[in-house]
Amino acid sequence: MKILLTSLLCLTFAAPLFAAEKKKAPSPDDQYKKLTPDSEEQPGVPKGVVTEYEWNDSKVFPGTVRKYSVYVPKQYDGKTPACVFVCQDGMLYRAATVFDNLIHKKEMPVTIGIFIRPGTKPLKPGEVAPKRPDGRPAPASNRSFEYDSLGDLYSRFLLEEILPEVGKQYKLTKDPAERCIAGSSSGGICAWTVCWERPNEFRKCFTTVGSFTNIRGGNKYPELVRSNPRKPIRIFQQDGSNDIVNQFGSWPEANKAMAAALKEKGYDHKFVFGEGVHSGNHGTQLFPEAMRWIWRDWKQ
Repeated sequence: MKILLTSLLCLTFAAPLFAAEKKKAPSPDDQYKKLTPDSEEQPGVPKGVVTEYEWNDSKVFPGTVRKYSVYVPKQYDGKTPACVFVCQDGMLYRAATVFDNLIHKKEMPVTIGIFIRPGTKPLKPGEVAPKRPDGRPAPASNRSFEYDSLGDLYSRFLLEEILPEVGKQYKLTKDPAERCIAGSSSGGICAWTVCWERPNEFRKCFTTVGSFTNIRGGNKYPELVRSNPRKPIRIFQQDGSNDIVNQFGSWPEANKAMAAALKEKGYDHKFVFGEGVHSGNHGTQLFPEAMRWIWRDWKQ
């Protein structure tokens, strides 16, 4: 009886130790969760206004519906055309707060932000929703087709549909050097594709954990960069050594290959390669620094 009681006591006290051992190990991404003051609301800084809209009349991506948000800084006067920032997947990077702070400090120009979600295709009467591998309903998203495809479809969507629509209400610059486009993952390669296809319209790019892999041919970009004349594009690129590797390729290796091609060709390019995973943490932490770098000569 005494032996049994001793054994039970040992197991009781050992249980917390086993539980402690099962605690989740720190992620290499944890170091990127701490943000700088530029990503936090600051006292005395005027706040811009964010308004949400819906676009359901696309000719470029027929049958799709999407939400988009427009950020207008307090300093916009309605007379001077504002610079333009477009971002895929909606409001990323705590962008509205960063813009409030940097515009207030005159570290970037007065900029109207357009944050666009990917299109979805509503189900038709009697149509059954697609399912994920685990059986859950999958959204009828047009995201991969819109973002991962090479070619000019998405740039046409912006230039023929969204920018003219936003331009009905606000004065937007038409200077390509005053237009920036950004995105993460598939949205990141999409941002580059817009600049690549239309450098006469967009010349600034911010891409984080970009999918320069073979989802829809994005792995071809390093060779395309090398084999074509250099285009007037400024690009800030981020990825991490613990980004994903799957059937489409290695995100770290694909981003390093892209960075090497851009450097070799003499692009105005900055590449930050950390230890992060496939997430928005490092890109969000870097966003204020990236915007300063992207807009470094805006006063000239």
